[in-house]
Amino acid sequence: MYIKRNIGWGLILRYAWKNLIIFTVYASIIFCLYYYLGWDFIDIPFQPLSVIGIAVAFYIGFKNSQSYDRFWEGRKIWGGIVNYSRTWTIQLLSFIDTGDQSKNKEIQQRLVYRHPGWINALRVQLRQPKSWALKENYAVETLFNKHNERNISCNETVGFVSVSEYEDLEKRVNPATHLIKNQALDITALKKEGLLDGFQEDQLQSVLEEFYNLQGMCERIKNTPFPRQYGYFSKVFTWIFVLLLPFGLLDVFENDALNLTNELKEWYAFLMIPFSVLISWIFVTMEVIGDNSEDPFEGRINDVPMTALCRTIEIDLRDMLDEKDLPKNIQPKNNILY
Repeated sequence: MYIKRNIGWGLILRYAWKNLIIFTVYASIIFCLYYYLGWDFIDIPFQPLSVIGIAVAFYIGFKNSQSYDRFWEGRKIWGGIVNYSRTWTIQLLSFIDTGDQSKNKEIQQRLVYRHPGWINALRVQLRQPKSWALKENYAVETLFNKHNERNISCNETVGFVSVSEYEDLEKRVNPATHLIKNQALDITALKKEGLLDGFQEDQLQSVLEEFYNLQGMCERIKNTPFPRQYGYFSKVFTWIFVLLLPFGLLDVFENDALNLTNELKEWYAFLMIPFSVLISWIFVTMEVIGDNSEDPFEGRINDVPMTALCRTIEIDLRDMLDEKDLPKNIQPKNNILY
């Protein structure tokens, strides 16, 4: 998640440099064909092009709205994980009472520590790339790879669970699911030992059920690509408009330059190139914004900052255990909070 109020031009150019070069070269070629080679027939009326532009803008707006909904749903889900994590810990601290303070702490610490193991395992699983995941240009991919927050192995539970439990998780298809299962089995065992009554067990199992619900919501977003009929044709329509735009601008600037001298006409018509590049960049950028919001768990610049949220939860839970040596909050990298 990008946290700086204004997006720096360095980052903008990482995304836009290739398209800007393409737009400039393309518009320049059309300008030269028209004014220097005398291809007067290539200009087209701007009125139908403006209708296409309005239609494309509405279509992109719809796509971006739906893409943002996916991001915001992902953020709300992780907000729920934060809230229920605190609920889980306060219930453990309130319910478990063996009469032995050291034994209380041992049980509470085991159950509380396993929870950051679960959220980190879930984070790693959600960050694994899918075949339909967005591929950025080389400059952007280099930035993400330098930050090393994507495609990481599932070793984030180390330090939160026992060695034997971690070795078992390595064999599992869905480690996060098994961590919640292990929590449930421990709660059941505490009930059998008489350390929890029926109401307390039901309360704790209900929170574990909610964790499963939240995990399932994340997996639903992760495993369901944004409908391609919207994502793909948005790109197609945008590029049709962009490719036709210089031909329409020839007509506009030619009509506006009728009362100018021949020398000024050429220079005035030359403005077609920067205006064509500017309008094309605006439309393509709007389309790309939707692409960058449709999969909120990929570890890109606009995604849910799961690493930071996991650390926030860990700090809160360990603080509730009255630990003193707490980890530091995750810091942004190049103004990107992962």
